[in-house]
Amino acid sequence: MSFTLLIVIIVLAFLFDFINGFHDAANSIATIVSTKVLSPLQAVLWAAFFNFLAYAIFELKIADTIAKTVDTNAINLQVILAGIVAAIIWNLLTWYLGIPSSSSHTLIGGFAGAAVAHAGWGVVHTNVILKIASFIFLAPILGMTISYIYSIILLNLFRKANPHIVNKYFRKFQLLSSALLSLGHGGNDAQKVMGLIAATLMVYFKGVDPASIPEWAHITLVGGKIHAIPHWIVLGCYLAISIGTISGGWKIVKTMGTKITKLTSFEAIAADSAGATLLFATDAFGIPVSTTHTITGAIMGTGLPRRVTAVKWGVTINLLYAWILTIPVSMAIAAAVYYAFKFFGL
Repeated sequence: MSFTLLIVIIVLAFLFDFINGFHDAANSIATIVSTKVLSPLQAVLWAAFFNFLAYAIFELKIADTIAKTVDTNAINLQVILAGIVAAIIWNLLTWYLGIPSSSSHTLIGGFAGAAVAHAGWGVVHTNVILKIASFIFLAPILGMTISYIYSIILLNLFRKANPHIVNKYFRKFQLLSSALLSLGHGGNDAQKVMGLIAATLMVYFKGVDPASIPEWAHITLVGGKIHAIPHWIVLGCYLAISIGTISGGWKIVKTMGTKITKLTSFEAIAADSAGATLLFATDAFGIPVSTTHTITGAIMGTGLPRRVTAVKWGVTINLLYAWILTIPVSMAIAAAVYYAFKFFGL
């Protein structure tokens, strides 16, 4: 039964990564689709390729942070299963409604909520949760600030240039900025599921002599931090998120690419470059941030140099409500799923 649960959790984790891909595909392709630089199909293939390429670039700092969201010595496989089920439910619901919520916060909220239902608040590493939750507000603000700065720099650099010629080159540079954002998305988001699977294996083999753990399940720790995990987990996560990205998420593309502010190639480059900058920086510090929040703030920032009213603040406020609710609602769903499992004797 325990081994069956392990397999079910791993399969659902890859499924979540797939859903994350098509749920968050809009993050890296909304700007390039809305400006018609690439067709929707070309854009998702472009993003999927760079999502997968992230495997060769990023260390496992994000995976380590996610694995340590709760005390793995105090939970069981049912807790992790309830958390991943809750995260999938919330992701599918927000995707259906076209709300670009955070898959990252959904996963963290689900993981923490099920753990609290199982063993109380003491099992949650509150400092990790608070650091992650703070970026609900910091990520869009930083994304907006960076993209505003990039926009001002670009405006000053090309203020005397022919607009038609500049726009022609900007459309080509959009491919680069979108590729960088997709790299950051793959490196940040796929690692979250790697961390969850790593935590699952640590729970399953809890109390077992490390020398007796099979190679396919061996997690290498250096200084108490995850240094290496089996290649099948890494490749599986990047592959799942890439295939999910290819599947697309057109409702969210519409929200991100047209409803926040009108985008030209100029704004798209500033937004994608700002999003990529923040994602690369937070990955270096092992901070799991929401790609959704980051690029939403970046898109907002590109509208500010024109005028404050260029940003549709009503839309962004509605998105903010969804972002704030994501962690607590995911925790509540996970707790309910955990109690349901317990009631039915799973």
